[in-house]
Amino acid sequence: MKVLVQKFGGTSVRDEKIRQHAVDHVKDALNDGYKVIVVVSAMGRYPDPYATDSLLHLVGENTTKLSAKEKDLLLSCGETISSVVFSHELLSQNIESIAITGAQAGIITTSEFTNAQIKTMNIHHLSSLLNEYQVVVVAGFQGRNDQYEVTTIGRGGSDTSATALAAAIGAEYVDIFTDVNGIMTADPRLVSSARKLEQISYNEVCNLAYQGAKVIHPRAVEIAMQANIPIRVRSTREKDPGTLITSVEIEKHTNAVTDRLVTGIAYVDHLTQIKIDNKMESEQLHVSVFKAMAEAGISVDFINISPGSMMYTIFNKYEDKALNVLKKLDIEPMLKRNCAKISLVGAGMSGLPGATSTIVQTLSSHHIPIFQSADSHRTIWVLIKSEHLQTAINALHLAFQLDNNVSINEN
Repeated sequence: MKVLVQKFGGTSVRDEKIRQHAVDHVKDALNDGYKVIVVVSAMGRYPDPYATDSLLHLVGENTTKLSAKEKDLLLSCGETISSVVFSHELLSQNIESIAITGAQAGIITTSEFTNAQIKTMNIHHLSSLLNEYQVVVVAGFQGRNDQYEVTTIGRGGSDTSATALAAAIGAEYVDIFTDVNGIMTADPRLVSSARKLEQISYNEVCNLAYQGAKVIHPRAVEIAMQANIPIRVRSTREKDPGTLITSVEIEKHTNAVTDRLVTGIAYVDHLTQIKIDNKMESEQLHVSVFKAMAEAGISVDFINISPGSMMYTIFNKYEDKALNVLKKLDIEPMLKRNCAKISLVGAGMSGLPGATSTIVQTLSSHHIPIFQSADSHRTIWVLIKSEHLQTAINALHLAFQLDNNVSINEN
């Protein structure tokens, strides 16, 4: 049988009106001859009553005295409720449906409560249900460990549930339905000329997701990439096919993507850059600083190390905590507050000159200083002041011609 996995996020199942759009997508898949696995997130966002953050709010959020195991038992309720409600909507429209938990679907995880990893999939029960029903609605974001205890798999967990189920069952596609119509070349809230990408590679979308784009979780993309299952990111309210995420080989075969240098721009805001001049053996300094940051629970990013200094970024909210950590090491750092990291991502940058030069010239022409930079074969990062973020992204979007399908190399 042909199987299609459809994942609906919290805003796609928030109320009865928007859920009808989701039901219509299920009907379309059934009419195309598919059996459908629907994966749902908890309904809505805080303060909606069954949203994940609303449930966490009931127990004092991060101040709760509950164990992580008990928190998982609570947090899994949002998706469980959502799955039963969505199955009810399908049944009321004469669609044969059944709701099951992530554990019943065969998602077996580690025991790292609130952030478990999927270990294995046991889809025997799921397969038998697909033979019996047109649609199986699965509660996303959750599974069970080897002791049959409820676990949740972290933020973006419903995306991960969907692609893991698709890989295990051999689905033809995974459709990720959300409140935007695909993956954009930049954040449309900052760039009015941002354009929907018709197609993008697994690697490119992973890089965009890790660098701040929030349309799909990178863990979910990595699972689909390993199984070579295409993902479509689509709008719940529209019939548009959205953005296809697939392998580079398929892209070249179908000629669906132009030879673009940069595919998209992502960003992370509200950062503080910490710069430390070396006053001891470099290796000793690096080990001491990063060990202390890790022990304090401070995540560091954008690391540059040289014989004379080291730089890295943290979120602004951890600045005071980081300063106290460094003070104990007798280190007085130099700080640049209120920064933003811009990431330009594109498979076309691999082995081709010119991208860095274009970035530097573009930002310089707008009098935007670059405080830090780094690059890989698919991504170039620059750190600037947050106050210049919108100007910088719009200028770079224009410089790399992301408002159309023409590659900068073709000029």
